[in-house]
Amino acid sequence: MKNPVSRQPPARPVEIFLNPGEFHFGHRDTRIRTLLGSCVAITLWHPQLLIGGMCHYLLPSAGPGSSSAELDGRYADQAMLRFMRELARSGTRPEQYQVKLFGGGNQFPELLQDSAGGKVPERNIEAGQRLLADYGFRLEAQHVGGTGHRTLLLELWSGHVWLRHVAGTASGGVA
Repeated sequence: MKNPVSRQPPARPVEIFLNPGEFHFGHRDTRIRTLLGSCVAITLWHPQLLIGGMCHYLLPSAGPGSSSAELDGRYADQAMLRFMRELARSGTRPEQYQVKLFGGGNQFPELLQDSAGGKVPERNIEAGQRLLADYGFRLEAQHVGGTGHRTLLLELWSGHVWLRHVAGTASGGVA
């Protein structure tokens, strides 16, 4: 019988901090952190292989006419394609992952309108939910919307996702 994989914290975890537009997919010795406002993060974790990752996107898509050979993590649709590349490399499938969605806080309600007239945070949340469903992922949990910012941490050895949400003030600013 195969020994179970240890879910104990590593002696020296690899610490990754994602800035907006960044992406990371790694192994069990990794801890990934980010800070979200109107942006959205998706976390994926494979409970048997102890691999997974996080993306931190700013907008739903690059829009028509964008052409780039390199996938740009600033956009939800391209960040999802990066996840799919990692799944192909690891020989895994979307339904094998625990998936969570975070962010989309409306920090400045009067300012965050996009060129289509919609609110950026709401469009970011909708894009994440739609893309996950389109690619066959099952969304296990989400903490989205509202006001303020979120600090997020994913531990790949355990799959734990830690969240700290600081709600905005009545005027829409950050407390």
